[in-house]
Amino acid sequence: MSQIDQVLVPTTHDLGQFTVRRVLPARQRSMVGPFIFVDQFGPAQLDLGAGMDVRPHPHINLATVTWLFEGAIDHRDSLGTFSTIRPGQVNLMTAGRGIVHSERSPDAERRGGPKLYGMQTWLALPDGREEIDPAFEAITELPVIEDGRATAIVIMGELWGERAPTTTHAATIYAEIVLGAGGAIPLEDDADERAVMLVGGDASVDGHALKEFELAVLQPGRDMTLASTGGARVMLMGGEAFTTPRHAWWNFVSSSRERIEQAKQDWRQDRFPKVPGDEDERIPLPEGAPKTVTYP
Repeated sequence: MSQIDQVLVPTTHDLGQFTVRRVLPARQRSMVGPFIFVDQFGPAQLDLGAGMDVRPHPHINLATVTWLFEGAIDHRDSLGTFSTIRPGQVNLMTAGRGIVHSERSPDAERRGGPKLYGMQTWLALPDGREEIDPAFEAITELPVIEDGRATAIVIMGELWGERAPTTTHAATIYAEIVLGAGGAIPLEDDADERAVMLVGGDASVDGHALKEFELAVLQPGRDMTLASTGGARVMLMGGEAFTTPRHAWWNFVSSSRERIEQAKQDWRQDRFPKVPGDEDERIPLPEGAPKTVTYP
């Protein structure tokens, strides 16, 4: 019997100098635990002088999580936060009732040709907490589990007996696992929903091979083993299963369609707060975009 419940193949977006692969939301499945949006980007080496420039844009009723394997990103937000994201540091931005942020390659990185390789995920905020105050945290002191040829960083939640200090608004697990040749690590039944993504190398779950950049949703209620023959990097994610549908449109996620409509009007009429140090640009509200999508 397969340990894999479902395999989601990413939609690939070629952005010129780097590729973004989106596996959630998908037609077959909208969420894994609180994760409602999962992008993997790179690895890429950008041209000298080039860089990533994501102009200020808004979010509501979700939290964004940025995790890098290589490179650096300057984060600015409407709380006045400035943070340079680097490998080993988790950036958690809780949008709550509303936040605006930008993401750009640092000037020093541009001079050398920026590298980009990492993960961008969104977590839906649970019922009753969608409109909490916006917040930001950048954490580098994360638990590291090492066992021979296996190393895991616990980014969020509790895994392998260690808990990350990162805030969780709903029960969440998130980890980066690096396996050496012949390495293995247990995947315990510690969440309502779990999934793994191979982002480099080769790996299998109880003998079932994973394909690079696909999201393999694991069967609930079963302990498994993640192993690699030649070495691998794998992301593990999941957590509490949501029972209330979420609606999504552009950068907005909410349990309320009306709340999303309000956020559209607020951004169109420039009622969101500004990003200090990055006030002169912003991404306009998409006009004529697809209708709001509901994820059961």
